[in-house]
Amino acid sequence: MEFLTGLVFDFWATLSEMAPYLLLGFLVAGLLSVCISPNAIERHLGKRGFWSIFKASTFGIPLPLCSCGVIPLSMSLHKHGASKGATTSFLLATPQTNVYSFLVTYSLLGPVMAIFRPLAALTTGLLGGGLAEIFDKAPSASVEQTESQNPVGSPPQRHWLIRALRHGFVVLPTDIGRSMLAGLVIAALMSAVLPDDFFASYLAGGGGLVAMLVMLVVGIPIYACSTASVPVAVQMIAKGLSPGAAMVFLIAGPTANAASLSTLWSTLGKRSTAAYLISIAVCSLATGFIIDQFVFAGGYNPDHLSHGETLPMGLSSVMTTGMLAVLGFGIFRKYTQTKAKKQAAPTA
Repeated sequence: MEFLTGLVFDFWATLSEMAPYLLLGFLVAGLLSVCISPNAIERHLGKRGFWSIFKASTFGIPLPLCSCGVIPLSMSLHKHGASKGATTSFLLATPQTNVYSFLVTYSLLGPVMAIFRPLAALTTGLLGGGLAEIFDKAPSASVEQTESQNPVGSPPQRHWLIRALRHGFVVLPTDIGRSMLAGLVIAALMSAVLPDDFFASYLAGGGGLVAMLVMLVVGIPIYACSTASVPVAVQMIAKGLSPGAAMVFLIAGPTANAASLSTLWSTLGKRSTAAYLISIAVCSLATGFIIDQFVFAGGYNPDHLSHGETLPMGLSSVMTTGMLAVLGFGIFRKYTQTKAKKQAAPTA
């Protein structure tokens, strides 16, 4: 009972941290669904090749979306014609950094670490997108007809805001709600099982490949916002972790978590997921090695620690409850649709 209580608490705490970014991701995806036509997405991101992948990476780097907020947006881009390579590239590059995390990194870890983050995001996106196209040569699905299109003879369109909200908070949660909820449960289990002093106890003197591999293994499944993870990295460096190992966490933590991996697996397939994980591992370890061996070979000590800002308790509870309602409605809608298809199958 005590473990279950802790698990529920960790689930709520994880969702509370993720809820603002998830809601923002759904909103942005909905707005883009009516502002950007599927033909434009297909023209820029739908073709296989380097330029589609490069555009997806550079487009995603400045966006203020984390590894959870980017999920609905990237899945919407893919549904509207983006290739698997471009979608994977966007998923990798976007959550690693943005304008806010760049400034926080600059203020807490200095200009060198701040510059490495967008460079690592671009490199990871290019590598992952390229590997996704190499591993999976199947053509992308055809562009879907969306509510933003108005064929001849169709009823008049609803107001653009209604269409955006419906796409972001009804259509997309129906598609990915179950995968995301499963990922949230896994993330809560990770949070409940790992001790609070894990980094201090096991990696206090951490440096070299072993520490980087541990940070990679721990960072991939858990949720870590690109901005909120910076103070954590500062504390780990202050306790003896090498800057390179901390950078591995700054790359792997924000880029992936259980929710994004489960959604990626169910939507783009196992080959794109493999490309996604390989690119995170290769780029994060390579960046960490470069930082430790060449940039901060003589050591590095942060000047001070800082604590990330959190939402007021009331606002956080409202947003978390709203996120649960959105996911719950999406899962219920998916269930009713699946049930209706099964009932109609014998008569087809």
